Amino acid sequence: MKAHFLAIYLLLVAAGLYLHLHSDLSVPINRPLQQFPAAVNSWRMTDEGQLSGEVQNVLKASDVLIRQYQGPQGEKVQLYIGYHGGGKGGGEIHSPKHCLPGSGWLEHSSNRYTIKAGKDDLNLVQAVYQKGESSEFFLYWYQVRGKSLSEEFSLKGQQILNSVLHRRRDASFIRVSIPFQGDERQAKAVGERFVKEFLPAIRTFLPS
Repeated sequence: MKAHFLAIYLLLVAAGLYLHLHSDLSVPINRPLQQFPAAVNSWRMTDEGQLSGEVQNVLKASDVLIRQYQGPQGEKVQLYIGYHGGGKGGGEIHSPKHCLPGSGWLEHSSNRYTIKAGKDDLNLVQAVYQKGESSEFFLYWYQVRGKSLSEEFSLKGQQILNSVLHRRRDASFIRVSIPFQGDERQAKAVGERFVKEFLPAIRTFLPS
């Protein structure tokens, strides 16, 4: 019995020492998101935004991209990329399920699914939010070391595993949003086409 308690005590001590001494590295982004291309295939950038100081103080993102693109048929799509490099003082990714309602958007529908993007499967969340008379179609995912994740628990689990094995918790959040009126299927088709065409460029900027 004493040996049993001693083993538990030693495990707790070892765990405490690990947590005290362990620190994650801050992983730099491959290239600053400011260098992200203004044109991809037939899409052209029409506007660029930035986070307010107040929002950035909450998110503490290492790098952020907020761009508006327009397609050849006048399709309007906003691209958001938030990169969090990990390390001391770094911020965590905030789920849209919490951020959007906090901004007045109400979730109408949401589900996870997978699409083919080149040779790879891309795990996504598709969601529709409404704010007054406005409707917005969203496609988003989390990316950790080249892996696409569509749920928060998987994101946290992957970050913990990478922290233990590689001393890194870097992760990215990618969101595509399309305003629409009535035709949700068309908005989805536009969003999927946008994601497939932009994914190669996105991957060159984010660490794997």
